Amino acid sequence: MMVILKRPDEIEKMRASNRIVAEILAALQEKTKPGITTIELDRYSEEMAKKKGAKPAFKGYRGYPFALCASVNAEVVHGMPSNRILKSGDIISLDFGVYYKGYYGDAAITVPIGDISEEAMKLLKITEQSLYDGIRQAEVGNRLGDISSVVQNGVEAAGFSVVRDFGGHGIGKRLHEEPHVPNYGIGGRGIELKSGMVLAIEPMVNTGTYKVNILDNGWTVVTEDGKLSAHFEHTVAITEQGPVILSLKN
Repeated sequence: MMVILKRPDEIEKMRASNRIVAEILAALQEKTKPGITTIELDRYSEEMAKKKGAKPAFKGYRGYPFALCASVNAEVVHGMPSNRILKSGDIISLDFGVYYKGYYGDAAITVPIGDISEEAMKLLKITEQSLYDGIRQAEVGNRLGDISSVVQNGVEAAGFSVVRDFGGHGIGKRLHEEPHVPNYGIGGRGIELKSGMVLAIEPMVNTGTYKVNILDNGWTVVTEDGKLSAHFEHTVAITEQGPVILSLKN
């Protein structure tokens, strides 16, 4: 495994690309209301990226045809935009990335549509909390398993499950770099975290089983039991001063 460490000037360049992602996700969240279609959100995200001088990271990646991954309800990740109309009670994961001045940015949020169930609201809260729990473990000298285990433990304590077939990843000049960042594991195990590592940490949490299937389109991951799933992601730099979230608007 070759993990590429980033210099401080590279991390600043990655902050710029990730800030664009954060700004676009915030704008998408404002537009994500009952009655809108996921293909409208896709087109809007691509237009915004181009206005900011960035290239959508996902479009064309391994043949993926859209700029945005829009995963609704039981869709875990890699949901393909369509004419599907969002309605009150839905939840949707918006996963977006850009390539800007030589570096990638990547982040995701899950957004409630109108009034959602108490279970769905709890799912969003726990999933986002697990992301920040994991980020706090992104300290120099810790192990990768320290991130994975706190995500898993928090999620399972709430009665939910973490997806095991997909996880986070390193990021930099390529969208996906080593290491793979599982959302389950044992603390104290795995590679040592070093200053200069940049990780996309992204818990995917289901209300039911952790098991998933992939639809016939070859992309969309869905829960095996048809129950809800949520997904939050930040790109995080590991520094001597502690973890730094790059995918923030400010």
